[in-house]
Amino acid sequence: MPEFSISSKNKLYTCHPYIQLICFEVIKYFDFTILEGYRNEEKQNNAFNENKSKLKYPFSKHNKIPSEAIDIIPYPIDWNDINRFIYLAGFMMGISKHLKIKLRWGGNWNNDNNLKNNKFNDFPHFEIML
Repeated sequence: MPEFSISSKNKLYTCHPYIQLICFEVIKYFDFTILEGYRNEEKQNNAFNENKSKLKYPFSKHNKIPSEAIDIIPYPIDWNDINRFIYLAGFMMGISKHLKIKLRWGGNWNNDNNLKNNKFNDFPHFEIML
């Protein structure tokens, strides 16, 4: 069974308990790594300047303490394997629904299950809807 590295756990622990709950359940079935949870001002504005985020600090859910957003990637890492991102998203969305936690994925911002109408793809990104 896959498990998180110490680095992934440290990033996960910066996130809201709902995100932690979802991720600790999903890792039982699908191997992935945590790229980022909480983002400080410098990291958030760098993400914005690199066009990896549409929001400047402090307007991202990554900027809250605890973070209401997380960036994850299937392991082993292959940024070009979009199908694995979609497969991982299925686990994240299914587990969150089972746990009755509202979650939004950066590959389907409006949660309509139509991946073709997404204007900004952020496949690693998930955020809870409180």
